[in-house]
Amino acid sequence: MTSSDGVEYTPTALDRDAVVYVAGHRGLVGSAISRKLKQEGFTRVVGKTSTELDLKNRDDVFAYVGEITPRYLVLAAAKVGGILANSTYPVDFLSDNIRIQSNVLDAALANDVERVMFLGSSCIYPKFAEQPIREDSLLTGHLEPTNDAYAIAKIAGIMHTQAVRRQYGLPWISAMPTNLYGPNDNFTPTGSHVLPALIRRYDEAALDGSASVTNWGTGSPRREFLHADDMADAVLHLMEHYDGPEQVNVGTGKDSTIREIAETIAEVIGFEGETEWDTTKPDGTPQKLLDVSKLAEAGWTAKIGLREGVTRTVDWYRLRRAALRGL
Repeated sequence: MTSSDGVEYTPTALDRDAVVYVAGHRGLVGSAISRKLKQEGFTRVVGKTSTELDLKNRDDVFAYVGEITPRYLVLAAAKVGGILANSTYPVDFLSDNIRIQSNVLDAALANDVERVMFLGSSCIYPKFAEQPIREDSLLTGHLEPTNDAYAIAKIAGIMHTQAVRRQYGLPWISAMPTNLYGPNDNFTPTGSHVLPALIRRYDEAALDGSASVTNWGTGSPRREFLHADDMADAVLHLMEHYDGPEQVNVGTGKDSTIREIAETIAEVIGFEGETEWDTTKPDGTPQKLLDVSKLAEAGWTAKIGLREGVTRTVDWYRLRRAALRGL
């Protein structure tokens, strides 16, 4: 198969005995991908924690990738956070992510890694992109100001992947997931995204016997959520069935209002109090729903519904509640 950028590659089943480096293997997405690969029979899935290997240190990254010589690599490592964190620390989100991406991708190129999957974020698309958002909406408008620094870093990662295809002819690809959630998510009060933040907030309210919970904004923005286990399944599917220069949206193709999502979480947790909305706080992008037609054409659709996914995540969170509440 020859793609539009001239790369000749026919996607096929990956070698289950080859070394697969999952950068960010302890995070929400990376841990799900590592689990999926092992479940599918991959015998040499490797990774290092951030304390073992600082991906911002270029020399250390090159040394590690040169040591393990992976055949496949999934770049799931990133500095991530919610609206508050992104708004407060834009330099950190821009600088850290660009360094992580450049170091890992350059090391992969230097060591002739055959197949690389770069994972971005749906925040790369313009704030007022036509809904549902198609892949060709990239770079057609202004970004959401509350996370534009992070978005620029992820756009740079897509361009890096595409540039490797053009200059070196390697079949590297990228995927843009919608909002993700699940086991190993960030549940800290200041660093979490909306869904884990809501789970923690409602769970603590239920435990403390609070009469009400107050959420940011109006509750009217619409968001699409994908369970991390579904994302991991999509990553493996794309690596074995898709090749092309354009990033692939990964999502469910369905969205809900933040208010509806909050109601679902409250019901799953068993919180019976009132929910109030602080309209002085920002809503962020009014709607962010991905067009997943390209993904469907590649033969993949999401399997885990929102309520099922929330229930799984709440169960996981409650087993670790004591430790996570201390964060």
